[in-house]
Amino acid sequence: MADEKNTVSDLSDLKDIAGDAPAADAIAAAEGAAETSSAPLREQEVDAQGRAYATGRRKDAVARVWLKPGSGQVTVNGRDQEVYFARPTLRLVLNQPFQVTEREGQYDIVATVKGGGLSGQAGAVKHGISQALAKYEPALRSTVKAAGFLTRDSRVVERKKYGRAKARRSFQFSKR
Repeated sequence: MADEKNTVSDLSDLKDIAGDAPAADAIAAAEGAAETSSAPLREQEVDAQGRAYATGRRKDAVARVWLKPGSGQVTVNGRDQEVYFARPTLRLVLNQPFQVTEREGQYDIVATVKGGGLSGQAGAVKHGISQALAKYEPALRSTVKAAGFLTRDSRVVERKKYGRAKARRSFQFSKR
């Protein structure tokens, strides 16, 4: 009986077989999509101490960030965030990934930062926190990525050119 259904003797039989196939493929595809959406796309990346590590970069600053469950304490270069980043705007930049993912006060951060100024360092720590959050909780990756925190902000200071006072500014013109 199954061979009779699969054999084609006329074009009308071909239409019947072709009509059945897309519906079956659509059902199989829907079942496959349901299985992949429930499972995370990536797996958790944690070291032996139960911490997630990530590197963040912004301008000339490079931040190494370790994230672990805790009370929300942020330590930058051995100092508390209120001491290291005295400006409230810089602390606000640091806490953006936690606000977007609704995880304020749930993780402790230990970061070491080198290079650049305070603004660049705050951006580097933010980038590192976002990367570490995505590694510790892979389900949060889409939320953090949608906010644009996983992308490195590649804007840097333009270099000085020869024959110029700065990167683009010319020397003052003298007619005489």
